[in-house]
Amino acid sequence: MNPEQWLAQYNDELQAVAAQAAKTEKALREVGGAATSSDGEISVRVSANGVTTGLVLRQGVRELEPEHLARQILEVTRQAQRDASAQVLAAMEGLVGDSPALDVVKASMPEGYAGDVEDTGRPVRRGRDDRSDDEYFDNPPEVVN
Repeated sequence: MNPEQWLAQYNDELQAVAAQAAKTEKALREVGGAATSSDGEISVRVSANGVTTGLVLRQGVRELEPEHLARQILEVTRQAQRDASAQVLAAMEGLVGDSPALDVVKASMPEGYAGDVEDTGRPVRRGRDDRSDDEYFDNPPEVVN
């Protein structure tokens, strides 16, 4: 192969990589995760990096205890983050393929997302209940499966 052919081929490869990078950048700008609770009362939207950008609470949440409502909001937010994570990974895989670079992206996904469209099932850390015994037994915590 003569130098002109090699340079033309190299230039074509660079243009293809630049086009794929531009396509990936556009896809990442459009990424956003969303989730709704199973009862439809809570909806959450997040950006590509998992930041909450929208929260809708419908009438039925007024009946919930504050602690239960908080847990549901957090769970729906995690679902939305996993949705956004899957979109980010799909966009990045198109650019870098299944490579060590993709592993770095997977490692930065929100808690509970393994990066391969599977939840890790890691338990969520909860703080210690500091209430007195009387307070605890008058209002025990709700056990949710």
